[in-house]
Amino acid sequence: METGDLLMMVARELRRGIGTAMARWEITPGQARALRVLCAAGSLRLSALADELRIAPRSATEVVDALQGRGLVTREPDPADRRATSVVPTSEGRRVSALLDTARTAQAEQLLARLAPPDRAELDRILRLIIDE
Repeated sequence: METGDLLMMVARELRRGIGTAMARWEITPGQARALRVLCAAGSLRLSALADELRIAPRSATEVVDALQGRGLVTREPDPADRRATSVVPTSEGRRVSALLDTARTAQAEQLLARLAPPDRAELDRILRLIIDE
């Protein structure tokens, strides 16, 4: 098995565990990612959110509609342009996002717990080399 295959297998295992954890909150991975981006930004126009997520604006609309339906985000007039709309996380959205972050971290830690600390440090170093290129 090649390195790329191994990386994909690890990523799939991590996504599967995270997806299972997210199911408790009845939120999809795409919705969780959008919520995380919105909580980090504070608010974004729909087009900016779509750009951040690298998805089509129509898909971003569907994600925001679902999040809004659950009370996790609201649409508000953009302070810089009252004709535009910004998507803003609600306090419940921030709370759920924090819970999801905790669950995501726990899943990653569970998967990586198989590694001895020096191996984990080496993996982190190697992955940073790949990402920083």
